This record gives sequence, structure tokens and C-alpha cells, in this order.
Amino acid sequence: MIITELQQLYATHPNVEGMCKLLKDDSVRHLYCSGLCASAASLFSSVLVQRAECPFVFILGDLEEAGYFYHDLTQILGTGQVLFFPSSFRRAIKYGQKDAANEILRTEVLSRLQKGEEGLCVVTYPDALAEKVVSRKELGDKTLKLHAGEKVDMDFVTEVLRSYGFEYVDYVYEPGQYAVRGSIIDVFSFSSEFPFRIDFFGDEVESIRTFEVESQLSREKKEEIVIVPDLSRSLEQGGNGGMVSFLDFLRPDTLLAMRDFLWLRERIQAVHDESLTAQAIAACEAEENGAISLEGKLIDGGEFTLRALDFRRMEFGTKPTGTPDATVTFSTVAQPIFHKNFDLVAESFRDYLSRNYTLYICSDSLKQTDRIRAIFEDRGDNISFTPVERTLHEGFADDTLRLCIFTDHQLFDRFHKYNLKSDKARSGKVALSLKELNQFTPGDYVVHTDHGVGRFTGLIRIPNGDTTQEVMRLVYQNDDVVFVSIHSLHKVSKYKGKEGEAPRLNKLGTGAWEKLKDRTKTKIKDIARDLIKLYSQRREEKGFQYSPDSFLQRELEASFIYEDTPDQSKATADVKADMESARPMDRLVCGDVGFGKTEVAIRAAFKAVADNKQVAVLVPTTVLAYQHFQTFKERLKGLPCRVEYLSRARTAAQTKAVVKGLAGGEVNILIGTHRILGKDVKFKDLGLLIIDEEQKFGVSVKEKLRQLKVNVDTLTLTATPIPRTLQFSLMGARDLSVIQTPPPNRYPIQTEVHTFGDEIITDAINFEMSRNGQVFFVNNRISNLSELKAMIERNIPDCRVCIGHGQMEPAELEKIILDFVNYDYDVLLATTIIESGIDIPNANTIIINQAQNFGLSDLHQMRGRVGRSNKKAFCYLLAPPLSSLTPEAKRRLQAIENFSDLGSGIHIAMQDLDIRGAGNMLGAEQSGFIADLGYETYQKILSEAVRELKTDEFADLYADELKGDGTISGEQFVDECQVESDLELLLPAAYVTGSSERMLLYRELDGLTLDKDVDAFRVRLEDRFGPIPPETEELLRIVPLRRLAARLGTEKVFLKGSRMTLFFVSNLDSPYYQSLAFGKIIAYMMKYTRRCDLREQNGKRSMVVKDITTVEEAVAVLQEIVAMQVEE
Repeated sequence: MIITELQQLYATHPNVEGMCKLLKDDSVRHLYCSGLCASAASLFSSVLVQRAECPFVFILGDLEEAGYFYHDLTQILGTGQVLFFPSSFRRAIKYGQKDAANEILRTEVLSRLQKGEEGLCVVTYPDALAEKVVSRKELGDKTLKLHAGEKVDMDFVTEVLRSYGFEYVDYVYEPGQYAVRGSIIDVFSFSSEFPFRIDFFGDEVESIRTFEVESQLSREKKEEIVIVPDLSRSLEQGGNGGMVSFLDFLRPDTLLAMRDFLWLRERIQAVHDESLTAQAIAACEAEENGAISLEGKLIDGGEFTLRALDFRRMEFGTKPTGTPDATVTFSTVAQPIFHKNFDLVAESFRDYLSRNYTLYICSDSLKQTDRIRAIFEDRGDNISFTPVERTLHEGFADDTLRLCIFTDHQLFDRFHKYNLKSDKARSGKVALSLKELNQFTPGDYVVHTDHGVGRFTGLIRIPNGDTTQEVMRLVYQNDDVVFVSIHSLHKVSKYKGKEGEAPRLNKLGTGAWEKLKDRTKTKIKDIARDLIKLYSQRREEKGFQYSPDSFLQRELEASFIYEDTPDQSKATADVKADMESARPMDRLVCGDVGFGKTEVAIRAAFKAVADNKQVAVLVPTTVLAYQHFQTFKERLKGLPCRVEYLSRARTAAQTKAVVKGLAGGEVNILIGTHRILGKDVKFKDLGLLIIDEEQKFGVSVKEKLRQLKVNVDTLTLTATPIPRTLQFSLMGARDLSVIQTPPPNRYPIQTEVHTFGDEIITDAINFEMSRNGQVFFVNNRISNLSELKAMIERNIPDCRVCIGHGQMEPAELEKIILDFVNYDYDVLLATTIIESGIDIPNANTIIINQAQNFGLSDLHQMRGRVGRSNKKAFCYLLAPPLSSLTPEAKRRLQAIENFSDLGSGIHIAMQDLDIRGAGNMLGAEQSGFIADLGYETYQKILSEAVRELKTDEFADLYADELKGDGTISGEQFVDECQVESDLELLLPAAYVTGSSERMLLYRELDGLTLDKDVDAFRVRLEDRFGPIPPETEELLRIVPLRRLAARLGTEKVFLKGSRMTLFFVSNLDSPYYQSLAFGKIIAYMMKYTRRCDLREQNGKRSMVVKDITTVEEAVAVLQEIVAMQVEE
């Protein structure tokens, strides 16, 4: 059933009628509902909102509580009428950090209350109520309403936007911006989570649509919209005269619902009394708008109480404030805590069923409820429950209705995440940062596949015959210039080498570049050849065939505290299928830090143990061995399986005992460093080898592994991402599973940018110590680590600080980290060494000093060290005041601050997660080549090399792949077809503003081949920029032209002087000249002898077709040729 049906069932509760009666009676001003616990409050409220006539405002304790309450209501009622009213600050008001995304939600609530809509309900919390808001009059003055079909002048609209304080930009990415292109105005109003696109026809509004920030494409049509500026900004300029309490916006018949009125008053008073921290004031003075103050912007507790007494109120806490006029009593109990213990669950459920309760289990995914059912079946419990789609935050049992409404995330101890609309509005910054990484800006280094590394100096227009053409200008060594036509942009790629090092520019005309490409290709072939050989040998071997899953396996998988991501389930399924087949497994699982690779390994290990085989887990460091040991032990607790570990940290006696148990078969899983490959370590029956971070082992270890590996199933885990492009090329050489999606319901990491100061550091460390946590402090200069240590100890005398950096002895460093893992220290002061694979669930705060000097990928990786357990994690980025940073660094910090969970989008940006991934995959010396060639060229060469190996040396191995349909078309003879023309084909500057945006579009167009892609591209252009001009229409037709010409075996097409010249395959002995494709060309020529002309000059064959003035005509000719019927 769905949650709405459950709500209707709950609506039959006798108290609902009683409550509605009381609400109709005006003399009852103060109601009290006792006994509502967990999500019973939100479920009951959702019924009231639907039944009662009046608007509701729910005031909860803090952002989190309010967030979950809002989430419960929207799960049931949808987001149409339920609004969330947050504080406009990113965290406690005293830090003074405004958040545009929250401003949007606030403004939306105000503007909808102003309109006087019926049936609204608002969820909020004291920090949000403490801030004053604009008066109704002020809001009315600052609102621009537009509707489709309205007569209004474009200039008038832009004038109004400017007066409201909107900022003019080329493309709209953030709230408070607007852009004008031709007949289109894009504007991001503060009253909506999506920006608007207003299309004018003359002086009439033709249509209004909302659009997505990331793709800049339209979403849905709107009939009318309201545009509101950033009200808080306009208030600061106009003084605080027009500010009122939020309660002034409410209709007099509104019902205020809260847990505890008195506590609310105190909390608002506390917010009011907190002053800004010195740091916040300093940071704001550095920004251009001068100091800010909270004077007159907050209401105090007394004022709130006075205003609130004008409204009726309902309390649902533990005790009422004062004497209520009426009390309604519920009897509910919160869902018991089971801690994943299914014996308790079954016992409790049976008890409820025996008392004739009905069980409902809510979950956001039906997979989960099916899994719970399967566990009950496997255990032999006869327990019937009804699954409910969509979950509440906390389960409860209601004794009046005899219902149990339980949630699956509580059964499994999972973290449950609430979503607010504001997350959408934050995506702009990241979209921009990602886009900047891929766009060409003048001065960037680029690689041209024929000429090598050059510098891009911009798009320029050059005369060509009677028209002009846009070309890309590249500068090489000695200031030699190459112009690249926009039809061969696919040959140019951005140079991505090591960060921060400028590449050498190539010299034109020396042939050095070609030599370098050839050398790289032979090297790659050698490596790939070995990989493929190994792969083919393994295909012949026989391994152990494991039996299908047992019920213990199911229970193990169901107790995983996170929900499996799709990638994770797929990886698990792949691994199991490999184990159940007769061939030995050799699978590589790669995924970012903390994406759950270990879980896949644990499941595989347990599967092996279930068939009485032993498992060896090989890890690179002692610390990791210990950590994996802890993780495995924790996950396999209570299952018949003994886990042990070996490393140099264990005593001789311990080692001896482990080795003995291993030979006798009592130890099922052994985790260890390369110590487990020692001569004295003998397995009784090894069935599975798991290798973590293989690239960190030395050569000798790898040799020993190779002897072990031949017929033992092997699973390799790596966190070094393997770029997508490489995965594809290696398809035939290695079985690969990639985990790209982060686990859902991870606590998002709260990230903040601050200036360096004792106060903020002391606060952060003190807070973490107060909850018995630990702190990472990253500082990239070894020289001042000790100063920082002294500073921390001075401010927090009882704090235990240790220092770790790369110049220490490995053994010493290892000891320090191990002590930190064992909680002998509170703070680890370190250089960036912590980004390599340490997992310390207890460390949930990371402070990064001089954050502006790190790249996005480093920051992301370091932040990934925290927030890996079920506590909320914090990341503080310390940097100089933002106003003194470069725009890129500033945006980078803001992007990472706004996105507490970057997830997958970031990988695209991270230079295809940096070149190390490729180097590790194919051996370290490769990274040298990558630095010379640039990443994309390297990767083109790599795929060519693998393709050649597959077609020549290993043709029999890949015979199935290569079998075609046997007919020879022209395409087999032509790699790519080049187009040159003197026609005007371009995106006019007036149509698409900004040369980097034009570059992105040209490159995208240049990568298309299919007509349906071109059509989609055309739709996107029209959507973003308005009607397409003729020269752009012609440009779009180049794509089919190029594709048809390649099908006919043409290497180049010239469109010049109103004739089209097709140049055919240059090798005259090529079988192409016997093929069907060439036959069609001859046939066409015979048909139109006057118009066509076959030529052969200097061994080049070509055909000229006269009277062709547009690309459209050229495409028509080629279509006719392709359609010719030829006798075979």
C-alpha cells in the first residue's frame, strides 16, 4: 500500500473528529495533545491539515527536527501546500553566514502568504522565527508579476530587475542574476527554486518556462510568475524600518502548533542574545558591503510571546504550558530499538500480532521490505506485515487503533535523510565550477592530434572568399600559428597533465610529435599484450564452483547499515556470479573512498566461508590490516566464522597461534600485510584471495601473488578511480565493476569556509572532544606543524595532539596513526598523508588550513575521510578572506562548501580523476607519457592500440566481437572525414554570447554523428537562445554531410566556389575501389555526366559536383548517391 492509504486509515482515529470539533469552537484558544510520540505527531497533523479550514504553522525544536517533520508531511501531502521556512543563515546566526538557497525558501513562503493562498501549512523552527522579515508593504513594492500574453516592454522588465538589485550576467547560475539574449530574458528570482526563462514576441510575453541550472534547459511552462529580489539585501540598504516579525504575515485564524511554548520563548531569547563572533565581523568587513550588525534584525522572546498569544495554539510536547482549554489524549509508543537483532524483532512482532495489532513496515524502497520478508522466511518466522511505500521518520505503535507503523531504517539502524527544496538552488556553483574545467579560455594549453601541444588564444573570424568564418587560433613554439576550422575541433582537446606544471609547446614541422605518439603506442601494446595473455590463460583454467547463497548470507546482507546503491548490488551480483562459475574469478572492483567496496569484499568472503573455503585478505599497511580486521569482525559478529590478522604489529606468540589455526582450518578469514605470503603461512584450503590497493605492493609481492592466483578466485579492490575511458578500453582484459554512486543516507558533511583564527579552531576541536570524537587537522607545510600543535595545546590544555608527516620513518608514522585509531590522541596534525585510505570512523571533524591551495579533487578526497559513521561530520576550510582570493579559488571553495555531498558529478571534473588512475592501471612509467601527450590524446592512442591487438594478434580470441555482417561499406576504409568550406557556417556572436560558451557548443556539435542527436541539439539551442539563424542551420547540416561522405569512403569534402569536391581513399590499391560504395559513386556519375567530373591528380582520386551553394544541397546529393541501386 502507499503511505496516503495508511494516512486515511489513521484518519479514522476517534480523536480526529474530536479535534475538528474543538477547532471549530472559537472559545478554545489553547489545545493540548498528550501522548503523541515519534512520527505519530506528523501523521496526525497531516490529517488535521486536510480536515481543518485554517492555515497551520508547525514550530519544531531545530533545523533537523523541523526538516524531518517537513519530510513526513511532504511524503503524505506532497510539496504543493507544505512549505518550509528556514533561517537565512548557514548555521548558528552568530557566524553571520547567509545562504542564498535558504533565502529562496523564506521568500517563497512570504510571497505565497502574501497572495493569501488557502490551505497552506508552514514548518519552521525558533532560529528562523527569531529573524525579522520584510513588511507586507515592502514585499508588495518589490514584487514584479508577469503572466503569459501580457503586453510589456522588454526594456521595462530589465530596468525593473536592475532597480531591484539583480546582477546582469551572460548565463544565469545563481539566485539574484538575470541575462538577456535576443528576445529571451532569464532571471533567477528569490521566490522560486528554479530560474525563469521569459520569451518575448515584440512587446508581448510569449511564454514563460522554468529551467534547470545545470543544463540550462527548460523544465515546464508557467502561466504566471512572481519575481522577488533578495529582500534581506534590500533591507540592509534601506535601514530596518520595514522589518516585522514573521507572525505578522499570518492570517488571524492560523493555528500555531509546537512542542512546548515556554521552551520556544527561551530559545528565541537565546538566539537574540548571541552576538556575532569576532570572526564573522572581520570576514564581513573584508567583503565590500562593510560591517554587518544584527541590531534590530532579531525579535526577542518577550516580543514573540506577545505576538503568539494572538493566535490559537496547539501543543504536543510532554507537558502543556499553563492550563490548556482542552486536552486530547493519545496512547502511542515509539518503535523499540532493535539494533538489527532479528531475534528481538521477531519476538516483538509476534507479541504485537498475538494482541491483534496490524503491522505496517514503511520503506522508501520495496526491495527493503522484500528483504525483511525473506529474512523472516529464512528464519522460519511466520510473521505477516503490510509493506508501505514511502517512509516516515520514526515508527510508532498506536494502542487505540491497534496499529504498528514501523520503519525499515530503524530496524536496520540506518541513517534517514530528509530533503529540502533548497538543495536545488545550490547546484549552480558546482555546475559552474565543473563547466569551467571543461571550457576553453584563452591562454589554456591544448593538444591537437596532428601538431601536438599548443596554446589556445581565442576564437577569431577570418575572411574566407566572400564570407567570414570562425576559427580557433593556436600558437606553437616560436609563435607559429595554426588555425583550426570549427569542423575539426574534435582533433583538439584540452591539455590535462599534472596540475600546476606548464607543458612544453611543440615545434611545428619537425615530426617529433608523431615519433612520440608511435613510441607511446608500442609501449602500451606491450603492457596490454601481457594483460590479454593472462586473461586468456585464466579462461582455460578450472576453479572451484561455489554453491548459491545460504540464508546466513541473506541475513548478513540485510544487516548492512546502509542501503545498497545500484552499483553496489551490481558489483555484488557480478562477484557472486563469478564465484558460482567454474572459471576462476579475477575481478577488479573500483570505487571512491567510502563507497562500500569493503562491504562487497565481506559478502564474497562470507560466501567462500559458507562453502568451507578459507579467505586471504591482503592489504598494503599494518594500519589497514588492523582496520579491516575490525570491520570484518564487526560485520561477521554472531556468524560462524573466525577472523584473524597478521602484521608486524602482532607478537610472535599471537602470530604462531594464528598460523597454527590457519593450517588446522579453524581460521576462516585471514587479513594481513605481505606477511601472509611468508613461507611459514600455510592455508588448509584457500578459496578466495582479496587484494586491497594492489598498486601499492612491490614487485616481489606481485610475483608471489601471481603464483597463488592462477586457480584461486581473486577479487581486487582499488580506490584509485579508473577513468571511464580506460574502463572501456580494458573491457577485454580484465573483469571490472565500478561503484560510482555514493551510499544514500550518508550524513551530509557540514562544510564551512572561515578565516584562520584561534577561536574557530578551538570551537571545532572542543565540540568534537565533547562528543568523544577525534579531529584531523591538515596543514601542508611541515615546518609549522609544531607551532600549530603549541597553539592548540595552549587553547585546549587537555587536548592530546600528535603530528604525522611524510618525512618520518614509516614505522614511526605507522605507530602514530595506529595510536590515533586506538584513540590515544584527539587531534592528528598532518600533511596530506591522511588522504591515503585510512578509515577512522571516530574522527568526524577535519580542519584544512590554507584550503585555497588545494584542487577540487584533493579537497573532496580529504573531506571524504570524515562522515563515515552515523554521526554528523564537519569540515572547516580555513582560507584568507574570500575577497583577497583569485576568482577560481573563491569559486572552488564555495562549490565545495555548498555541496556537502559531491557524489558523481565531481569525478567528471577531476581530470577524469586525475592521471594517477591511468598510471596505476598500466604501470607507473605511463604517467610520463601522459604528461607529454596530454590525457585525451594518450587515451585515443590507448584505444587504438587495444583495437589493433584485438584485430591482429588476438583475432581468434575476439573473433565473435569482430564478426560483422560481411558487406563491405566505405566506412571501413575511412577513419574520419574532414570538411572544408567557404560558406558562412557559425554561431553568430549576437546569438550566443561569450566565446567560451560558443566553444563548448562547437565542440559538442563536432562530436555528434546521428541525426537524432543533431535534432536534440537544435531543440536545446532554440530553447536557450531563441529561433535559429540561417548560418547556424547550415552549420548543423555539416553533421549528416560528414556521416554520409564517410559512408561513401570519402576522406575529405571541399565546399568551395559553389562546387563540392569529394576526395576518395588515398591508397589506390585499396579494396575500396571494388566495393559497393564506390560502385554507387560511379553510377551517380554516369547518371549526371554533365554535373560531375572524376579526376586523378598526383595519385589522388576525386569527384567534383558543380552548382552546390549550400550545405543543404550537398547533403541532398550525397543522400541520392547512397540511395543508388547498384548491381553486385
